Amino acid sequence: MPSARSPLWRSLLLYRDIPWHFLVTALLFLLGNIAFAGQQWLVGRAAHALEEGASLGARAALDGVLFWCAWLLGVALLRGGLQYAAGLASLISGQQLLTLLRERILMQVQRLDLGYHWRHGVGELVTRTTRDADKLRDALINFWRQVFELSLVVTATLAVLAWYHPLLALVPLVLIAAAITLFLRQTNHLVTLDRAVGAAYDEVNQELSEGVNGVRVIKSFVLEGQRAERFEAQVGVFMRQATAALAYACARVPLPQAVVALGQVWILVYGLHLVEAGQLHRGELVAALLMANVLIFRAEGVGRVMQIFADARSSAARIWELLDAEPAIQGGNARLPERHSPLGLRLEHVAVRAPGGSTAILDDCSLGIAPGEVVALVGATGAGKSTLVSLLPRLLDADVGRLLLGSDDGGWTDLRTLRLDVLRQAVQVVPQEAFLFSDTLAANLRLAAPLADDAALQRALHVACADEVVERLHDGLQTRVGDRGVTLSGGQRQRLALARALLARPRLLALDDATSALDALTEQRVFSRLRALRQEDGGGTTVLMVASKLSTVLQADRVLLLVDGRIAAQGRHAELTRHRTYRELLGLD
Repeated sequence: MPSARSPLWRSLLLYRDIPWHFLVTALLFLLGNIAFAGQQWLVGRAAHALEEGASLGARAALDGVLFWCAWLLGVALLRGGLQYAAGLASLISGQQLLTLLRERILMQVQRLDLGYHWRHGVGELVTRTTRDADKLRDALINFWRQVFELSLVVTATLAVLAWYHPLLALVPLVLIAAAITLFLRQTNHLVTLDRAVGAAYDEVNQELSEGVNGVRVIKSFVLEGQRAERFEAQVGVFMRQATAALAYACARVPLPQAVVALGQVWILVYGLHLVEAGQLHRGELVAALLMANVLIFRAEGVGRVMQIFADARSSAARIWELLDAEPAIQGGNARLPERHSPLGLRLEHVAVRAPGGSTAILDDCSLGIAPGEVVALVGATGAGKSTLVSLLPRLLDADVGRLLLGSDDGGWTDLRTLRLDVLRQAVQVVPQEAFLFSDTLAANLRLAAPLADDAALQRALHVACADEVVERLHDGLQTRVGDRGVTLSGGQRQRLALARALLARPRLLALDDATSALDALTEQRVFSRLRALRQEDGGGTTVLMVASKLSTVLQADRVLLLVDGRIAAQGRHAELTRHRTYRELLGLD
């Protein structure tokens, strides 16, 4: 039996989540195999009745045979019904387990931090959700159809053979044990081969994902032929790995089957000896040979099953590696004050290094933003602006230093002590590349506040100057956008993404160059309306905006200049124009 740490064994324990289906399926298979053993016994009784009836006359022999054949027909019909029900139950259970697995994988993928996603890539996660989950589902179904049923068949067959004579069962038992040992040794290498196949399949999925998501770039640079060649090369690697695994299975599987087949020879030879010695009836010998045929037939299927389980062991390991992964970012238990008011921000000697720890993105970075203030963050490409913004909702964590939220009046709270849901409700980040799901505009907006009414939606749209975007659409808020909002322009997506963030009523709003696609007039209107929120009762928000345009910087109360991972200067725009780096970044020279 596999150890409790075996991924495949852990997968079988998923049946605990559907206990009634498990019990019903097991009972159906058990009854079906009892009926199968009964069929073999009845064949022997019919043959024996024919042998005994020969001395009593043809009529007596016929009556005896018909009696046992009637029983045999009834048991065969019963077994057929049980097999159908058991097969259907196992398929339903397998589908339920597949659904359960995919739900867990999806929840885990959403739970894991960005660092995990960067290390493993979309292709690998898609493979584990599709190919690996399907292979594991097939193994869990075959557990019933092959492993569980085979165990019952072997047990019932050996029990009947032992009833006829102990030695008739002993030799086949030894041969079956030897065959299983050979299968298990081969399975370890099959697992290694399937891991290589899985890795190659990851690359195929990655190429496909990039080909779909990067279709605009591919078309712009006429890269269709090049990308097709890359994809074909990855598929070729996958095919070679898959062929190697299949070739190994086809070459090695027949040997254990031949070992099991030797049991039929033993039963025939030793059974004839028992018949001559008067210790076994001819009908019982016929039944014993039929059972030996069943064992050989089952052994032929064992090779396929072992390959399925070898694939499943590899897939199960990959799935449980994902499900067992712990997010690098864990929340605390603290909460923010309940009253809705803008939050200030402090960074104290914050340092962030790139994966591997070789390059500093932020280095001894300190800054302060007062509640309700609108602050622009300016820096060269690669200066660490987006990294700094990602620290606020803890999409990333600082390696050194602290980030604090709060105010001088209400006190300051370390981000690491806050619950993640509380933090991410209070701090909203709008990226430059706004992501919209393939759904209606209303559904996309309500992601931030599922219970928001139409009035709240209209208010958020108005502040983001996105109400005019909705007015131009034929179905208004019920308009369905394409994949990633492809049916909308960049500026429209940015305004809708801003409206979505505002619908959550954030107390700190971070705009990562999120107005870069807006014209200067629309951008000015957006910030004017954001400032107007301060006049509302309990409204308003602190705004930190990554800026690359002069028009954006001019909307800020104060500007921070980020150079080499730290704040090099800060002040109003007019004051920073004396700084050469600042002038060069905004093209003022």
